[in-house]
Amino acid sequence: MVRERALKIVLVVVGLLFTAGVVPLTMFFSREPAVPMIMSIYVAPGIFLLLAVRDPAANRSLIAFGGWANLAHAGVMAAQEYRNVIERRELAGVVVFAIVGVVLVALAPAKKSVERASAVMAQVGS
Repeated sequence: MVRERALKIVLVVVGLLFTAGVVPLTMFFSREPAVPMIMSIYVAPGIFLLLAVRDPAANRSLIAFGGWANLAHAGVMAAQEYRNVIERRELAGVVVFAIVGVVLVALAPAKKSVERASAVMAQVGS
């Protein structure tokens, strides 16, 4: 129960950040004109993460995708920073994307096993 509540809070915070915050933040902090365009891709998952708050278990794949996509983004940014392709101040983005990714993956609802689902259906049917 506590885990699901924490997940719902994270979904709202991340969803709002991606939907309403990521483009203005990147426009403010980045001098590269392509960065806000690329970051605007996060708006759509942000909307769907907000919708997933209603029933996180039914949106397990979306939540896992959000987590792993953020981890991948953090990894690419970390490699770019290491090779001096991006500015050092963008290292904060690596940390933010990594934290969001880890939290979403860690709090994602557990996959229901076939046996557990069959047992539940058997109990309902009897």
